[in-house]
Amino acid sequence: MAEDVRPEKCVVAVDGPSGSGKSTVSRRLAAAVDGVYLDTGAMYRAVTWAVLQAGADLTDPDSIAKIALETELSIGTDPAAPHFAANGVNVDAPIRGPEVTAAVSAVAAVPSVRKHLVALQQAIIAGHPRIVVEGRDIASVVAPDADLKIYLTASSAARAQRRSAENASDVAATEADLARRDTLDSSRAADPLRQASDAVEVDTTGMGIDEVVAYVLRLLNSKVSS
Repeated sequence: MAEDVRPEKCVVAVDGPSGSGKSTVSRRLAAAVDGVYLDTGAMYRAVTWAVLQAGADLTDPDSIAKIALETELSIGTDPAAPHFAANGVNVDAPIRGPEVTAAVSAVAAVPSVRKHLVALQQAIIAGHPRIVVEGRDIASVVAPDADLKIYLTASSAARAQRRSAENASDVAATEADLARRDTLDSSRAADPLRQASDAVEVDTTGMGIDEVVAYVLRLLNSKVSS
């Protein structure tokens, strides 16, 4: 199937809540189309790391915005080895830690931060012929003209099981934290998490990764060949 998908240009937008499988599916899909991969959530996490390093008040949007604009991001888009650095520091590990996870929704809710990072994301998309972009607002805000829009979801129990398996955390605590982030991300004023009207919803609750990737590739084939 992968051999069929080699369009000259292709933008795939993958949205959905945490734990739905976005990262794994998006990376596999990018490799299948010989494209690059952009994790926009990691961009917000990298800025959050910088905000925490600066000791900024998370209730002060002006301070957060100032740090976001001053933070130099280095973004690796190789789906086999994506990486992020902030102000010259490799942040691949710390941006996945509990401190950043607890603070990222507050940072991502600041409108000027979103405006700044969306502009960076759109510049990266424009610079690559084939790219798979994952996040919360890709289909609705970042790449509204994407060739294929996917909204990945799964039951809260399945999402918690997957995330707790990744970081060896308690399942119940993980499910509560995912619910907290879902509420914050979907209720923020700027670019809330929501399914675009023309996105294809894919419930991954009972699906394996290979099955999900194969299904999305079939959707992409039908789009680019029509």
